[in-house]
Amino acid sequence: MDNLLSVWSKLDARRKFIVIAATAAVFAAVIGLSRGAGSPTMSLLYSGLESNAAGDVIAALDQRGIVYEVRGSAIFVPATLRDQLRMTLASDGLPANSGQGYELLDGLSGFGTTSQMFDAAYWRAKEGELARTILASPHIRSARVHISTLANRPFQRGERTTAAVTVTTNGGPLSAPHAKALRYLVASAVSGLSPEDVAVIDGEGGLVVGADEGDMTASGQTRAEELRSRAERLLEARVGYGNVVVELSLDTVTETETIVERRLDPEGRIAISTEVEERSSNAQGSQTGDVTVASNLPGGDAAGGAGSSTNETSETRALTNYEVSEIQREVLRVPGAVRRLTVAVLVNDVVTVDASGTATIAPRSEEELASMRDLVASAVGLDETRGDVITIRSMGFEPIAPLGSDAVEAAGVPLDMMSLAQLGIMALVALVLGLFVVRPILMSSRPPQAEPLGLPGPQSIALPGGSPPLAALSLGGPGTSVQQDGGEEDPVTRLRRMIEDRQDETIQILQSWIEDPEEQERA
Repeated sequence: MDNLLSVWSKLDARRKFIVIAATAAVFAAVIGLSRGAGSPTMSLLYSGLESNAAGDVIAALDQRGIVYEVRGSAIFVPATLRDQLRMTLASDGLPANSGQGYELLDGLSGFGTTSQMFDAAYWRAKEGELARTILASPHIRSARVHISTLANRPFQRGERTTAAVTVTTNGGPLSAPHAKALRYLVASAVSGLSPEDVAVIDGEGGLVVGADEGDMTASGQTRAEELRSRAERLLEARVGYGNVVVELSLDTVTETETIVERRLDPEGRIAISTEVEERSSNAQGSQTGDVTVASNLPGGDAAGGAGSSTNETSETRALTNYEVSEIQREVLRVPGAVRRLTVAVLVNDVVTVDASGTATIAPRSEEELASMRDLVASAVGLDETRGDVITIRSMGFEPIAPLGSDAVEAAGVPLDMMSLAQLGIMALVALVLGLFVVRPILMSSRPPQAEPLGLPGPQSIALPGGSPPLAALSLGGPGTSVQQDGGEEDPVTRLRRMIEDRQDETIQILQSWIEDPEEQERA
């Protein structure tokens, strides 16, 4: 203890400050090492909970005496207790769902409850139950349902029941088929609500399908995905799984078109009716003979030529009505028709391994690619007259690193490499501070122990060039002193100053000591 106090008293103010700071740093590092070694590894319990649900979970952890950490909207607990806590809290109904269901109706009594209050509670319960059903999907993280009914406006015409669904997914945007399923789910649960009147909104991607928007987009995407899967499945039967990638772009008609056509063919006459009219007449009468000179004479044969006559008349008239051939056609084109189809196929090169185990990669032949092209064209219904395009190429695929790792049985407590690295860094910092900061400062303050160099006593070293002596150095014992011009001061300070003033002479002296040590000893 006395040695420590003596060493401390010989330090100047700057060195004392450095020693205190280094000691404090070492002490903090040691405390950090002890706390880090004793603290458990924390793992995520729940995240993204609402304030009420998160408060209930924290209260339950406090009652059980569980150590936890709150980092933003996430709750962390010891990794060894995470799975057990999830099951235990689930048995207590935690974390509770944000929306309540039909249990809202349990609190309504017959006294003091009006029909408007019951209707409002009923629709709130309906929305909560639908949200719970949507949350049952593992792809959905949160969901809210809003229903607008006509219960409060029974006499307003032209209005209909509508609904809106807002969801937040665990990862990635909400797909069109999933949104369509949500529309039919809500529409089936609400009487008088059609799927077209349900709007589905993704919390990250925006509007997926709206109330006035048809499902033509979803239908087109579903059809494109079906064609792509069909072509990919067909090619994988030949090249193997993972050796082919098919991308299909389907351009569909999105507008509605009505075409009315009327065509007349003057050459194609058709008799539609024929009307025939026949008329006939028969007239009969007497007729005298011809008047001649003989008939005017007395006694002549005036009436000898008298006789009868018959007159017959017949008339036939036919009227035929013809109709000109006419074609009248009305065509209604609805959205969804294929306007253009584009297919891109990428096939992996052929990898062959010889007897020595050397792998050789070679592109596929043109004949094989042509056969694949024909197969894909038949599978997707390619129509070149419509402008459809198919592109197929053979290229080498980059190797895909396997995801995850093999399942192994954990032995004991799992090691946290990050915690171990932190402990190692803190230990290294403490060691460096102790060895290279504190120890050199304390050692430099001790009295120097000069080792004898074989010289019998103090030696005066004369500088070359007739310069006055540099110093009188006592190299034989601990009482080393430096004197010049009869004055006395701090030996170390004086020696440093003299060395700085006479650097060249000092170097020459040191060189003489190093080059001829034997002569120095004999002297």
